Amino acid sequence: MSKVVVITGASSGMGKATSELLLKKGYTVYGVARRVEKMNDLTKLGAKVLQMDVTNEQSMVLGIQEIIENEKQIDVLINNAGFGLYGAIEDVTMESAKFQMEVNVFGLARLTQLVLPHMREQHDGMIINISSIGGKIANPLGGWYHASKFAVEALSDSLRMEVRQFGIDVVVIEPGGVKSEWSDIAMENALKISANGIYGNMIQKMVETGKKFKNKNAEPKVIADLILKAINSKKPKTRYSGGFMAKPLLFLRKILSDNMMDRMILGQFK
Repeated sequence: MSKVVVITGASSGMGKATSELLLKKGYTVYGVARRVEKMNDLTKLGAKVLQMDVTNEQSMVLGIQEIIENEKQIDVLINNAGFGLYGAIEDVTMESAKFQMEVNVFGLARLTQLVLPHMREQHDGMIINISSIGGKIANPLGGWYHASKFAVEALSDSLRMEVRQFGIDVVVIEPGGVKSEWSDIAMENALKISANGIYGNMIQKMVETGKKFKNKNAEPKVIADLILKAINSKKPKTRYSGGFMAKPLLFLRKILSDNMMDRMILGQFK
């Protein structure tokens, strides 16, 4: 019997690419997202599509219940749903900040809670949390996004140690630059929130830098390949990184002081 994989945020980008790859490899894939109309191509490939909003409790509970009723098991949960709220910390409303955490952290955590009892019962399973190199390195104008991904890193570390006794693995994926809707939405948010205020000059520099590097971003399949590698591994690593500049930047974060990192990052805003 093929493994049952649940992927949130499967309507685009890394989530869709991962769904496509796992379907080709024979996995039973449940692609879940708010925008199910954007997943007709996955349905044609054999995916089972569910509408789910990770900010809605009933949506998540009913979705997991339906999958268990249909399949009797969930072997892999890939927490991929998320977005980037960019804008100066001084400018971002608390309401917006809370929504960023609701999607990227609390939705991920709640869905994990709903899946874990089934994985414990089968004494097997894998939770894959999609973080970012932005979960290790914080840039200006992305404070709430970085806070959410730093939280995902910490939650994953704690969870990994808690559930190892039940035969469940926890893996973190740390993408660098990847082609997706994500960066465009993040930049739109930043311009809307801070472009006309005292941080406007920084915002413009960030947008210019983003455009300069956009064509260098990796295809989403690079991350899909990492996820497949983790799923297929008998002893998966705790973290995998890939995408544009992921490994060099993570290496620099390890060896440079905070002040040196600050100077390097701020150099992109001159």
